[in-house]
Amino acid sequence: MNTYTVTEDNNTTPSLLMQFFTDRVVLAIIAMLALLFVFDQPQVIPSITKTLGALWQMLPFFLLAIGFAAYAKASQADALIAKAFSGHPLRSTLLAALVGAISPFCSCGVIPLIAAMLGAGVPLAPVMAFWIASPIMDPEMFVITAAGIGFNFAVAKTLAAMAMGLFAGYSVLLIQRHGLLSSPLRNDFNSGCQSSCDSNSSPKVKWRFWQDASRVTAFTGESINIGVFLGKWLTLAFFLESLMIAYISSDWIVSYVGADNAFAIPIAAIVGAPSYLNGYAAIPLISGLLEIGMTPGAAMAFATAGAVSSVPAAIAVFALVKKPVFILYLILGLIGAMTSGWVFQVSGGTI
Repeated sequence: MNTYTVTEDNNTTPSLLMQFFTDRVVLAIIAMLALLFVFDQPQVIPSITKTLGALWQMLPFFLLAIGFAAYAKASQADALIAKAFSGHPLRSTLLAALVGAISPFCSCGVIPLIAAMLGAGVPLAPVMAFWIASPIMDPEMFVITAAGIGFNFAVAKTLAAMAMGLFAGYSVLLIQRHGLLSSPLRNDFNSGCQSSCDSNSSPKVKWRFWQDASRVTAFTGESINIGVFLGKWLTLAFFLESLMIAYISSDWIVSYVGADNAFAIPIAAIVGAPSYLNGYAAIPLISGLLEIGMTPGAAMAFATAGAVSSVPAAIAVFALVKKPVFILYLILGLIGAMTSGWVFQVSGGTI
């Protein structure tokens, strides 16, 4: 059976509290709150409110993904999931990119689902393709983008999502042919695909896992483990997002990506990656930037780079995977965004 690393501490309240208050992520959140209270007390409540609001909006996706992962482990359906996505790598990666481009997940909302997929033993290539493509576009985003910026931009962004997903997935396949990236998950969130994922094994799947006490225990432990691990990192991510909204002015962004110059597209991708905070809220910002002189290619690079690798999303990814995978994720996102921007620019802002 696949197992996530779960720490046993005899279920004593003092030890649980000790673990909580000595956790580096929790300590980081507490330290930032303390600094904010000392240097900018009026910002404390808005940042807390923004963080809780973002977590509340993501809660349905979060719970769904956690339930999916815990159910897969308790029933041992994780082996079947892994096999379903472990067919021909080129086809599975293509399918993941296409599905990701129309899935209704934001850059942070997709994190628990990705954790569940990697935990189930799904190969990294299709996971990366889905991971990159999913946050860029979804049906609702398409409609709002078409209305706020333009139909051509919305269609081009959808095509960019698919192309970036394919580029990322096939890049991972190429790298893995050299024996790299074989174990993407961090050691403290490890879910090695063991015998149940062996193509020659026959896992005993029990869909009604609640009829088995040991499987119920596995379900509960898995839910708590994933929920706590990802919950603390996403809390940190959204808190940092609230600080960016408070202290980074849109005028600062305009000063770097609003001018029409030879470096507009790479600058837009680099600036947009950490500062693109919300796909829907960014639509009027991008529209305004286009009106004051931003090139269409720079706008596309800004939109796609930020959707993939904004600070909240990047922190969540950093918490989930090992550093080489995290660095590759950032590089693939930036290269894909800049390429999409250049292609859109060459096309004259049309498709």
